[in-house]
Order: sequence, then structure tokens, then C-alpha cells
Amino acid sequence: MPSLIDKDHKPMIHLGISEPEGKQQVVSDPFIHRRQRHHYLWANVLPFACTIAAFALLPVFPVGWPEGIAFLVMWAISGLGLTAGFHRLFAHNSYTAGPHIRSALAVAGSMGAVGNLTSWVAIHRRHHHFADREGDIHSPNLRGPRWRDKLRGFQYAYSTWMFEHPYPNPAYYVPDIIRNPHLCRISRRYPLWVFLGVAIPAVACALTRTSWSGLVSGFLWGGMVRLFVLQQGTSWINSFCHLFGSRRFDTDDLSRNIGCLAPFVFGESWHNNHHAFPGSASFGLRWYCIDPGFWFIRIISLLGLAGDITVPNQKQIEARTV
Repeated sequence: MPSLIDKDHKPMIHLGISEPEGKQQVVSDPFIHRRQRHHYLWANVLPFACTIAAFALLPVFPVGWPEGIAFLVMWAISGLGLTAGFHRLFAHNSYTAGPHIRSALAVAGSMGAVGNLTSWVAIHRRHHHFADREGDIHSPNLRGPRWRDKLRGFQYAYSTWMFEHPYPNPAYYVPDIIRNPHLCRISRRYPLWVFLGVAIPAVACALTRTSWSGLVSGFLWGGMVRLFVLQQGTSWINSFCHLFGSRRFDTDDLSRNIGCLAPFVFGESWHNNHHAFPGSASFGLRWYCIDPGFWFIRIISLLGLAGDITVPNQKQIEARTV
């Protein structure tokens, strides 16, 4: 399968994206920017504030095994939904899956509170369309060459770009998704999935501890702290992985690999590898590289739930290696 972006930085036809005359690539509208600010406050600032509260309230609401399990289970579900679902399946079509698996991954990824499916895929495809060039929504490398410029770029790519940015036109970037009524319904119900991602661990801990304090601790650790930790991983990729690390492949952007982050971000930090082969389901590209997102895809393929997994062969890899 070809990669998402061709050498002229035009979206590939196989995704149903073309260069239609007169069709806007991005939309800037006061209403959209208000929605972006509101989302930033409740999906990013609120989990950060609740994480501080969770640590401050440890003497009152101590963390035990129910909270630990709730955190890990919800972190794995939402994290795999993002990497194997939003990213590798929907944004890059690096493998195929049946409708039930596609729905489950779309819902699981939505529980990460990083935006609805349509918006996230559109933003990510635009990132590849203009990687580290004018038009990239969250590049840290567009502020200038000085260290102060890089620091400002880092801050922007890490967090503040989410506060307000040009919105990629879904009709241009994600026609394959907006033509799918079922995926559109899941995308529209994004607030519900975020709510369930917080409510499920809260209720589970309340039932396990048979107390209201379990409801609070489950909400904090399985819900809010989990969201904060998961979103930090996304922010690391957007910022660190375009500033620091190694470059295994010669790409026309500044993407880099940071292998030590891979266990904590489901393999997403093999970022230079990903930009070299955006259509690959494997980001590590070596058997010993930690890539939980790809391992998950392999497991569900062994169960007959996924197929047509795209991975570059050795000759293709060697041709791009620096």
C-alpha cells in the first residue's frame, strides 16, 4: 500500500483525497476557535488540575490495587485505541479490520480525549502533508533557528497549539471517514465516549471498594490522571520527536526517533521511522524495537480480526537508510 503522502506532498488518491479546485484545506472560523478553546480547557487543563489534586489528596484517598488496575487498564485501552486505531488504521490505513474492531478502536481512541475521530485524523494527515513546513499545525521548528525560537516552538508543539489553530477541512482530508455513516456517528458522540472513559473506572473502583471514596479515587486515577499521562505522550511526540533523537532515515522533515520513550507511548516515538514509511503498521521496523501498537495489531491478526498488514521489506528499508 502506498504511503499517505506522495513526494509532492499531495494526499494520495487511494485514501479518496484529491486536489479539488476551490476546496479549502483549512477553515478559520470564530465558532470553531471557541470550540477549540473549550476543548482545551476541559480535555487538557482539567486533567492536569485533577492530577495535582489526586496527589494532594493521597492522605484522604490513598491509591490501592483497584486504582492501579483501573489506571493501567484504561491507559492501555485508550492508548491502543489511539495508536492502533486513530493513527495506524484510520489515518494511514496500514492494515484492515472488520466493522466491529474498527468501531471498538474508534471508541477506545475517543476515550483518550484528544479530539473526535474526524478531527484527529484530519489534523494528523495535514501534519504529514506539511511536516515541519509552513502549514504544519503543530511543528516546533517554524519559529526560527535560535535556541529561544526552538523553546517557543517546543512550547507551541507541546501544548498551546491546541488552544487555537486552523481547522483542517474534513471534506479535503478525511472524505473516507465522512463517507462512512457509522464512523461519523461514533465521531459525533465523542463527548459520550470521553465521559464513559472517566465513569467506568470510577464506578468500578466504587463497586470494588463499596464506598463513595472509591468513586472519587477511581475518577481521579483511572479517569483524570490516566488522561493526563496519555496526553503527555502525544505532546512528547509532537514536540520532542521533532527536536531531539536519532534519524535513521533521510526524510524531508525533522522527525526523530527516541527509543527510550517507546514503552510509554505504545511505540509512537519511532517517529522518524514513521515519517519515512507512514503507511507501515510497524513503527519500530526491527524485531527488537519496542512497539506495543504493532504487537497489538499482530495479535488481533492472529485471531483473524485484522489483515493486509503493511510493513516495508528489507530492500525498501535499506534504500531509505541514512
